[in-house]
Amino acid sequence: MLRSAEIVLNAYRAGIVIPAFNIPYLPMMEPVIRAIVDQDSFAFIETARLEWFKFEAGGPDEVMAEFRKWNKPEYVRLHLDHVPVIDEDDIRIDYLPIIKHAIDLGYHSVMIDGSRLSLDENIAATRRVVELAHHAGIACEAELGAVLGHEAGPLPPYDELFETGRGFTRIDEAERFVNETGCDWLSVAVGSIHGAISGTQKDQKKVEARLNLDHLEQLREATQIPLVLHGGSGVRQSDVLAAFKKGIAKINIGSEIRQAYERTRLETGRVEAAQEAAQEAVYKRTTELIRDYLGNAGIRSTVAGETITPHDKGRAIP
Repeated sequence: MLRSAEIVLNAYRAGIVIPAFNIPYLPMMEPVIRAIVDQDSFAFIETARLEWFKFEAGGPDEVMAEFRKWNKPEYVRLHLDHVPVIDEDDIRIDYLPIIKHAIDLGYHSVMIDGSRLSLDENIAATRRVVELAHHAGIACEAELGAVLGHEAGPLPPYDELFETGRGFTRIDEAERFVNETGCDWLSVAVGSIHGAISGTQKDQKKVEARLNLDHLEQLREATQIPLVLHGGSGVRQSDVLAAFKKGIAKINIGSEIRQAYERTRLETGRVEAAQEAAQEAVYKRTTELIRDYLGNAGIRSTVAGETITPHDKGRAIP
């Protein structure tokens, strides 16, 4: 069985993408995995710290237990998404025990989010997690720049954010960051935004985001490692497809399938019927995203079917 780092590197080299689906409600797990298998695709199942408190995912133990019920190792891996050093409510988090616990549980890769730190602090925190992950033989994702949307309160107008490049990952910082941390994948900010997670905003349809593809190309040249696009729901499809040729090898999708689940559960009558209908809505939307939006159907053998000996920047990938 190929490791997560090898699979993402295969995608990076082939110019295709691995979707990563967030699971804020445990009943979403089965239909998402079922859709991935039915499309002969490959994907990550993800859980982020905020989904344990602001939704109903429970925690890393509960997500792992549900994942094991439905796991199809030839089709999916489990990834620990955003564990922030400073969270969306500006609270300092004791992040290392959370990540250590996920590694002990058997998560296949982890993410440290130091994006709200200074560059030097982000490098130091990320390096610590990279050492932990690599010692366990798994990959570490990091973030540089600010993919906005999870903060409390409304965002400024999207066009203003895009035109000013607010939060965009800086080219010079990205090269230094990758060289000094040894991270395997880097989440970059090039125009996408996260779906809102609080108040009435969490139910609203996201604006159609776009990507600064020239900026992304420069990041690819500077880092030479697989890049990750967070806030993948709602990004203009032509930009998403172009991004796969410019270094994006993993794309996170949360809002679209979460809202499909929440909307259907709310609109349906009996609890059991609501749950079943919501699960089928998630299956349908996941299938559409894999087949029609990402063109990801049938790629499993390309990314997960061959053993490689990956090296990037002179560094063996765990």
